[in-house]
Amino acid sequence: MFMHNARVFMQPHESTPAVTRKVLTDTQQADRREAILRILRGGSVRNQQDLVRLLKKQGHEVTQSSVSRDLRDIGVLKAAGGYVLPSEENSRTNGDFRALVQFFRGFKPAGPCLTVVRTTIGAAQSVAVAIDKAEWPEVVGTISGDDTIFIATNGASAQAKLDERLRSIFRV
Repeated sequence: MFMHNARVFMQPHESTPAVTRKVLTDTQQADRREAILRILRGGSVRNQQDLVRLLKKQGHEVTQSSVSRDLRDIGVLKAAGGYVLPSEENSRTNGDFRALVQFFRGFKPAGPCLTVVRTTIGAAQSVAVAIDKAEWPEVVGTISGDDTIFIATNGASAQAKLDERLRSIFRV
C-alpha cells in the first residue's frame, strides 16, 4: 500500500481487483466537521440524509456513514426536536454535561467493576464520548451501544466514586 495525492492504492492480489478509496487529510476532515456544525446551527436539518445532501452541495465528499461518525465524534445528539450540539465547554472536555442530562435514563452497578448506564435511544455513544473526554480517573473505559453504556472501573472503590459522580451530574 502506498500514498499518492491523498488516495490509498491497494496492490492487487492475483484474484482481487485493485481497490481505490479516498483518504481525507486532517484539514479536510476538520473543514467538513466545521461545515456540519455551521449547517446544524442553521437548524435546517431533519436527518442525516439532509445533512449529506447539504454537505455535498457545499463540495464535501461524504457518505451517510462518514456523517454518522462525524456526528458521534463531535458529540452531536439527535433529539425529538432535531440535533443537539455539544456545548462549547463539553467540547473542551471540562466535564460540563448539561446538554447531556436530558438523555440520561439511569444506571446501576453490575458487579464490582462495571456500571451500566441507560440513555435515550441513539444517545449512548455521545454520552460515552463525553465521559471518555472528561478523563475521570476512576474510569478505565467505556463501551456503548444505542441506548446502553458499560463503564469499567478499577474496583469497588473506583465504582463508588463513579456512582457518586453520576448521581451528582445527572441529579439522580
